[in-house]
Amino acid sequence: MQLRDGSAHQELQPVTVGIAVVQFAPGTDPETNLSTLREHVRTAAAAGARVVLAPEYSMFAVTRLDERVVAIAQPLDGPFTSGLAALAAEFGVFLVAGVVELPSPGATRISNTLVAHGPDGARVAVYRKVHLYDAFGHLESDVVEAGPLVAPVTFAVDGVVFGMQTCFDLRFPEGCRRVAAAGAHVLLLPAQWIPGPAKVDQWTTLLRARAIENTVYVAAADQCAPRGAGSSMIIDPAGTVLAELGDEPGVASATVDTAHLARVRTANPSLSLRRFTISEASGAE
Repeated sequence: MQLRDGSAHQELQPVTVGIAVVQFAPGTDPETNLSTLREHVRTAAAAGARVVLAPEYSMFAVTRLDERVVAIAQPLDGPFTSGLAALAAEFGVFLVAGVVELPSPGATRISNTLVAHGPDGARVAVYRKVHLYDAFGHLESDVVEAGPLVAPVTFAVDGVVFGMQTCFDLRFPEGCRRVAAAGAHVLLLPAQWIPGPAKVDQWTTLLRARAIENTVYVAAADQCAPRGAGSSMIIDPAGTVLAELGDEPGVASATVDTAHLARVRTANPSLSLRRFTISEASGAE
């Protein structure tokens, strides 16, 4: 399939990849959070998941960001990400989780960063959140530096391409479209979706819309109560919810099936039919 921006989607061989979303309630102790996450990754791997997605701010979570998040931040080779790498290797999975990154020594703002590690423990992708949560009375930009506008971040598992966005990015369809246009078959979206009136309804509606309009699988891992709204889920490229959680900790799993993806994209070739492309000063398609 040739897209109007000139990028090509190679013909996919029929393949299935098990994926899982982890929902838990990270707190302010990174070591405890890593230990809790380990048990969820164990459960996901036992269920056959090859790709395991944990929430945004899995390393450290508070209701409102302040100087505490700057004080706890670590570089990408710090102990928390090293722990994530060890978990990926221990259970033989691709593990994606949100960390509090210190972008440089002495920095006064942090990066809200997703890190993906492969089954050998090697880092395979890093995404820094572009759209900061300056909404609903919160100002993430007070302590977080927005990620740079670079080419969409992806990694592949058995030929299936996974792209990443974070939480508030979900409300900006052009960002998710860039990921799909870059060849992604699955959108991974960790979140700390702050609870509030109609927030769960907005979350589920936007997740299904991103799946349908881009004909991609969407896997979304949210924090659960008290700092997240829960409702983590996995959605197929036609918008069908394959697996979902309520507001308690847990793991939901499903299977990415490229044959099904091909059928959906044949019936609804919206990516190839689109007449507009997205570009920006940096990281243009």
